Amino acid sequence: MATNLALDDKLIMQAQKVGHHKTKRETVTVALKEYIAHRKQLVIKKLFGTIDFDNNYDYKKARNR
Repeated sequence: MATNLALDDKLIMQAQKVGHHKTKRETVTVALKEYIAHRKQLVIKKLFGTIDFDNNYDYKKARNR
């Protein structure tokens, strides 16, 4: 899908250099993937302390079913 965006060239060039990417497209694609992964991690992080944990759970026993 072709998309025209007005992006800050200095930011793109800096990200390209830091990430050792060959093209602007690769730079933007990797940046978007990392952004999405980070946002998903934030959602998961909010779950910490909200899920009950069973200290007696035996994962090895559950594997042998």
